[in-house]
Amino acid sequence: MSERDALFCACCGSVEHRAMSRRTFMSLVAGTAAGLVVPPAFADAQAVPSIAYDSIADPVHLPKDMYFGECSGVALNSHGHIFVLSRGNTMGPAYGAAAAQLLEFAPDGRFVREIGHNLYAWSFAHTVKVDRQDNIWVTDKGSDMVIKFTPEGRVAMVFGRKQEAADEETGPLKHPNPPLRAEPGRFRQVTDVAWDVAGNTYISDGYINSRVAKVDRDGNWIKSWGDRGSGPGQFHTPHSIAVDANDNVYVADRSNRRIQVFDTEGNFQRQFTIDVPVPPDARPAIGNMPDEAAIAAGTFAPGSPWAICISPGPNQVLYSADAFPGRIYKMTLDGKVLGVLGKAGKQPKQFGWIHQMACPSENVLFVAELLNWRVQKLVLHA
Repeated sequence: MSERDALFCACCGSVEHRAMSRRTFMSLVAGTAAGLVVPPAFADAQAVPSIAYDSIADPVHLPKDMYFGECSGVALNSHGHIFVLSRGNTMGPAYGAAAAQLLEFAPDGRFVREIGHNLYAWSFAHTVKVDRQDNIWVTDKGSDMVIKFTPEGRVAMVFGRKQEAADEETGPLKHPNPPLRAEPGRFRQVTDVAWDVAGNTYISDGYINSRVAKVDRDGNWIKSWGDRGSGPGQFHTPHSIAVDANDNVYVADRSNRRIQVFDTEGNFQRQFTIDVPVPPDARPAIGNMPDEAAIAAGTFAPGSPWAICISPGPNQVLYSADAFPGRIYKMTLDGKVLGVLGKAGKQPKQFGWIHQMACPSENVLFVAELLNWRVQKLVLHA
């Protein structure tokens, strides 16, 4: 399911989702002339401060005659180099074309190189991450593959398998409900990766399988956990994943409108939601105002986590971004909202569907936007 299609997707039908829809729709979206109707449960959220910040709207500089498509991913390595994963370099028919290109830029924004030109795995770009050894990892939603590149840009490991061009039934994967049984080592519209201190990799998988997979530093499959649902340890589009300094695994369970936290064995620890009232003048970046069905599906609900990242250092903070009203939320690791910034739009300091964030420090963010075809660098006022 694409981000666009999700806007019109009905809820998975669970009792929990329907109940959440009734409880939260009016409080989160419906406005009145005097402002939003906010029940007592959301009273504390009214005190959440706005965070002042500046935007560097062009932190990277493309060569002549090279263009971004939808920017689905952004990451930095230990030397400050910026990696942008874009749905550019489009090849094929007008619809269903392959769209994935990985570009590297120096800290001053100067273009360095393209990595993996015409790579077999390139189909539909999703996210890019850089691990502690400066290896570059890409998840490709279209090919169902995860690729690990060395810092030099050579392929080091591949996970998953692309459908064969010779197969009669090759085509977009179906979305049966309930999904087909997941298999070890095979992904269905994979979304993101993260690592613990020991070097194990956690893979959020994804739009169809609705689980988290774990592989060791040598690439051996260890386990997976989760299936489609709304209970603790279940997922509905695990879209982004991060690990803190204490090896807690945070999963942006997007269509369930929550962030779940696990230990490294997949044991559920806690979950939290982001419940901050929507400004009366809020408008979506594209399309109609989310209705009750969209709120129930979660993808376009206020606070629904599209992208998360955790800052380094001893005092880590968690950032999460939603599509509507298009804000970034700064939080403690236990889910307390410390402040919000931004709104949907096309200008600098506005956002069009943030798909991935990188937070190299507590007060510096890089955000990749689908609708605006760009990366912004945000500097928060401490």
